[in-house]
Amino acid sequence: MSSDIVDDYLRLGLAFDRLEPGFVDAYTGDPGLRAEVENAPAPDPKDLARRCRELIGRISTSSISGQGGSISGADRAEFLRSHLVALECSARTFAGEQIGFVDEVAAYFDVHIRRGDEDVYADAHARLADALGVPGLRGAALRDAYQAYRRSDEIPTDLIRPLVDEISGALRDVVRARFPLPAVETVEFEIVGDKPWSGFNYYLGDYRSKVAINTDLPQYMSVLPGLVAHEAYPGHHTEHCRKEQRLVGAGYDEHSIFLVNTPQCLMAEGLADHALAAAMGDGWTWWAAEIYADFGLRFDAERAAAISAATAGLLHVRQDAALMLHDEGRSTDDVAGFLERWLLAPPDRARQMLRFLTSPLWRAYTSTYVEGYELLGAWLDMWEARGESRLDTFGRLLDEPLTPAALRSALRQAPESGPLDSLP
Repeated sequence: MSSDIVDDYLRLGLAFDRLEPGFVDAYTGDPGLRAEVENAPAPDPKDLARRCRELIGRISTSSISGQGGSISGADRAEFLRSHLVALECSARTFAGEQIGFVDEVAAYFDVHIRRGDEDVYADAHARLADALGVPGLRGAALRDAYQAYRRSDEIPTDLIRPLVDEISGALRDVVRARFPLPAVETVEFEIVGDKPWSGFNYYLGDYRSKVAINTDLPQYMSVLPGLVAHEAYPGHHTEHCRKEQRLVGAGYDEHSIFLVNTPQCLMAEGLADHALAAAMGDGWTWWAAEIYADFGLRFDAERAAAISAATAGLLHVRQDAALMLHDEGRSTDDVAGFLERWLLAPPDRARQMLRFLTSPLWRAYTSTYVEGYELLGAWLDMWEARGESRLDTFGRLLDEPLTPAALRSALRQAPESGPLDSLP
């Protein structure tokens, strides 16, 4: 690929951080290029949208090099094109253009969303009642039973940090044994508050991350291992390290930047939400119970696994809430009530979720967790059904510049039986 196309893509991405600090989630490229963008006149959103369209046109008419590696020029071109489509949409929203929420999500993440099925949610409630040992319970009574379980699952505040360190260390050993990482890689955890998210990975480059754990609301034994896996091993931190090492190190400089509201995010969040099961298997709750026992905490692994399986049926509720807010024009009170009803959430938790759903930068982001989890899960299942280790397949997500379109194509092309050696 012509280096000037990649450089122009990086300049564009960096310029968005001047419109909205935090839009560049991570950048590990040439610091001189970043300084050039930071010292330039303030960007105009309409001009950024025009430059995105021009660059898409240049990619379409250019001869794209595969850089001499296993990644084809066509794959590189499609990666850049899909991300420029997302950036062009962001630029138009920054310019004040009104874009329908469904179209906005489609442009950002290359997925088409729709409301979930409340019959599925009702069935999930029925299975949750069984898992809680209160079969047949519904409505407010089920919410009370579920919240009682959640209270029993809370981690004492003074144990959160040592447990994070212990879980992270155990997961790191598993990941490094299968996916070698540079000896210098490190994750620094910090405890924070007053944030709209439960955890956040700040990738600093040079194989270093800072991971913030939000303790505004309680942390739970059934949730903490997944949170640490999501943010660190083998989730975001591991992915950033592997791509910096294997892609950026091989000259694929378009991967030196990670931008909010692009297909990268859907892939990364889907990957991270599958991270714990990929590393520890479906029996992770029994592994976690052994760690908690060392800290004097009793964790019912069997019950936690059953509850986790039941609540998986509520995956689409958060995306429905976003559609209600931004597509249907429903009030925040209506949406909070919807979250309280189907997620059995207490009012303070529902309002915390609304902070994320109403953030100008993050309002569409919920779809990355919902659609990313489903798409990547189907792709992982496809390979596992044909005999490949789930952790080995997960390694492709860590190492390769896959896109939502590439995974959909693989799923469409999958034969009824036999090896899937022709997939991208």
